[in-house]
Amino acid sequence: MDVAEVKKLDAYLRKLFGNPNIRVVPKKGDTAEIFIGEDDLGVLTVDDEDGDRSYNFRMVIQVSNDPSFAPVPTLTTYLRAKFDNENIRVVTRPKKTDSLEAYIGEEFLGVLFVENEKGRRSYIFELPILDVDLDPVAVADKADGAALR
Repeated sequence: MDVAEVKKLDAYLRKLFGNPNIRVVPKKGDTAEIFIGEDDLGVLTVDDEDGDRSYNFRMVIQVSNDPSFAPVPTLTTYLRAKFDNENIRVVTRPKKTDSLEAYIGEEFLGVLFVENEKGRRSYIFELPILDVDLDPVAVADKADGAALR
């Protein structure tokens, strides 16, 4: 990931979540970590398959193994607090029982897949980002920069 790409991803995620404290920190190769302040949220990876560049943000959320655990309200509260956005909501999927969907208002964010490994239950939040999603952000950033001059 180059500097321009990181700036586009920063701007996109900040706008999407309405949180100016989100930042993308590039790592070796085609990966980066996403932070809010000092809180490391997860990993962003680049996918160049099929000639189209896209990204996937992956965040692991550890949850209770208690059978009474209610994932929808708990994960909604968790994501709202983590991203500082009260418009995030988690809903069940109509035909799937192994995952949930996350939205900001009516805009689809991603999927939360349940994972049971070594007696520990977690949800894996995956947020896909297409290269075309970044284009309007870049244009808006240029316009904002020109307005500041």
